[in-house]
Amino acid sequence: MPLNIPNLLTWFRILMIPVFVGVFYVSDETLSLHHKHMLSTFLFGLAAITDWLDGYLARTLNQGSAFGAFLDPVADKLMVAAALIVLVKLGLVDVIIAFIIIGREITISALREWMAQLGDSKSVAVSMLGKFKTAFQMIAILFLLYQEPLFGISTLWWGTLLIYLAAVLTLWSMVYYLMLAMPQIRKKTREQN
Repeated sequence: MPLNIPNLLTWFRILMIPVFVGVFYVSDETLSLHHKHMLSTFLFGLAAITDWLDGYLARTLNQGSAFGAFLDPVADKLMVAAALIVLVKLGLVDVIIAFIIIGREITISALREWMAQLGDSKSVAVSMLGKFKTAFQMIAILFLLYQEPLFGISTLWWGTLLIYLAAVLTLWSMVYYLMLAMPQIRKKTREQN
């Protein structure tokens, strides 16, 4: 495992997860609800920024590695899953929405691993649809964590709308990736019969 700046940022993101979740276990007397919203939003926002930054630095500094390529998406999925579980616990996200988003991430990760073993990982590389899904998802989570009006807009209303749109894009992108992998799935099925 190369210890370079991109990998250290990814590890930092993973280490932030228990801190992020822990914010909600601090008593309300110690940390007010308002401060919990601010701190959790800041931590999740910081994680989102470091996600972009570690990829940018890996490309710019030519510090990409197989380990970093593995760990980066794991860190992203863990942080999003933690945030969704917290939001379900707070009653701000429906369980079915969290299940769709987390379930899709597990499914597509498994599909990408399987396609890599077949030597065809490029066929299920990240698409623009997946990037839109991620953007909607991240903004929605930030709004739902923040929970307070921002420049006169309701972050709860917009966060709820965006998380539902993210869930639709999540399903759409899952179907898209599965369709891309279908020729390999059919080929493997024929070979096994």
